[in-house]
Amino acid sequence: MFDKLLQTTLFKIGQEPITFIWLLQLSLTFLIVVVFCRLFKRILKERILTKLGIDQGNREALSILLSYSTGVLIFITVLEINGIDLASLAVVVGSLGVGVGFGLQDITKNLVSGLTLLLEGKLKVGDYIELDGLYGYIKEISMRSTLIHTFDGGDVVVPNSDLITKQVLNWSYRNFTGMIRLRLGVAYKTDPILVIETLLNVAYIEPDVLHNPPPRVIFIGFGDNSLDFELWAWVKRIDEHISVKSSLYFAIEYNFRHLGIEIPFPQRDLWLRNPETLRLRQQKQSEDSAASLSLQILSVRDLLKKIPYFYVCSDLQMRQIIELGYRKILAPDQIIFHEGQQGTAFYIILRGSVGMTVAKLNECISTHYSGEIFGEVSLMLGIPYSTTAQALEETILFVIDKSNFEKLLRLSPNIADLIAQEFTKDEKTFSQVRQELQQLGLLDAPESHQNALVWIRTRLRKLFDF
Repeated sequence: MFDKLLQTTLFKIGQEPITFIWLLQLSLTFLIVVVFCRLFKRILKERILTKLGIDQGNREALSILLSYSTGVLIFITVLEINGIDLASLAVVVGSLGVGVGFGLQDITKNLVSGLTLLLEGKLKVGDYIELDGLYGYIKEISMRSTLIHTFDGGDVVVPNSDLITKQVLNWSYRNFTGMIRLRLGVAYKTDPILVIETLLNVAYIEPDVLHNPPPRVIFIGFGDNSLDFELWAWVKRIDEHISVKSSLYFAIEYNFRHLGIEIPFPQRDLWLRNPETLRLRQQKQSEDSAASLSLQILSVRDLLKKIPYFYVCSDLQMRQIIELGYRKILAPDQIIFHEGQQGTAFYIILRGSVGMTVAKLNECISTHYSGEIFGEVSLMLGIPYSTTAQALEETILFVIDKSNFEKLLRLSPNIADLIAQEFTKDEKTFSQVRQELQQLGLLDAPESHQNALVWIRTRLRKLFDF
C-alpha cells in the first residue's frame, strides 16, 4: 500500500510523471549538491587558491562564484538525468518569475548586488570600510548580504544592495595607509610658530606616523576663544587611527603643559543673588570631601613616581605604564600567589595590606601597605616567588603582568636600564637573588662572572626579548 502511494503520479512535467519517490530522490540529491558545494568552496578558499598566492578578498569571491556555478550546473544535469526537459519549464518559470519578482524584489536586488560585488572586486573580505558611520572589517560576502566585524567585537549583517547604492569609504582599497586629523585650539597669546613646531615634533616622534608624506599643521583660523589648528598625519594602519590619535593627544597635552601653551575654554561671568547661601554650601562640601579623603584610592601615577624603578619616568611613560596595568580587588585572606610559583606579575598596593608568609617558618615575615610594591624581583629576573602573598584585609592592587611588562620594555627600552641601575644599588638583595638563581640552576656560568649592571640588563633582554 505504502509502495503504491510512493509510486502514485502527482502531476507531469512534459512527459515525465512526478511521484513522491521522485520528489524524495530529487530533494536528497539537492541536499547532497548543497553539501558538496560548501565543501568545494572551503577547499578552494583554504587550500587551492591559497597555494596559488591569491589574496584573501579575491579568494572569497572566486570560491563563491565557482562553487555556486558548479552547484547550478550539477543541479541542471540532475534534472536532465531525471527526465525533466528544461525547455518545457521555461514558460512556467517565466510566468511565475513575474509574480515572484514583485514579491521578492528586495531579495533579488540583494542577490544581484552580491554578484556585482563579487565580480567587481571593489570590496573584498578583509577590507576596512566605513558605511553610514559604521566602521569595521568585511568578514564575509555572500550572495544576499555582507558580514562586517566592528571594533566592538560584533558582526553586523548589511544587505548587499546598501553596499551598491550607498557611498562606502574603503580605507584599505589599495593599502591601509591613511590620513588622520587632530583639531585643537590654543590661547590667543600663544606664538603660532611655537604651536606648529611642537605639533610637528610630536607627530615625528610617534612611531605609527609616516614621515613620507610628511605631517602638516594647518592654521584654520580665529575661533571664539582660541587660535585653531589642525594636525594632519599619515599613518601606516588607518584602522588603528583611534589608538594613534589617543597617543598623539597625550603627547600634545604633555608638551603643551611643559611649554606653557594654554588650551583655552569658554568663560562666562555669573552673577549670584544670594552668595552667602552658596558659600555655606561650598563650606559643607569641603568638610565632607576632607572627611572622605582617607577612603580614596591613591593615585597610581603618584605611587609609581615613588618607586625607585619608575621615579625618573616621564609623564608619557607613566601613561604607558598605567594603560598596561589593571586593578584587582581582593577579599580578606585571599591568596595572591604561592611560594615557589613562577613570577608572572608584580603588584602595587593602592589600598589595604598584604602579608608575606614563608612555609618553613609558618609565619608572616613581612607586611606591605598602601604605596608599596612586591613581586617585582621574581617577574623581572624570571625566578619563583620566595613567599606566599595574602591579602590581610580588603585590598586593591595595581597589577602589571609579564606580557604587558614586555610591551612596556618594547615601548620604553630605557626603563630596563633604570631598573638595572636601581636593583644593583641594594647589594644584599642582589647577592641573595644571584645565589637563589644558582641554587635553582637558572644562572649560566658566563652570567655568574658578569658585572652586576650588565647582568641585570642582559637578563631582562633575554627574558622579555626586546
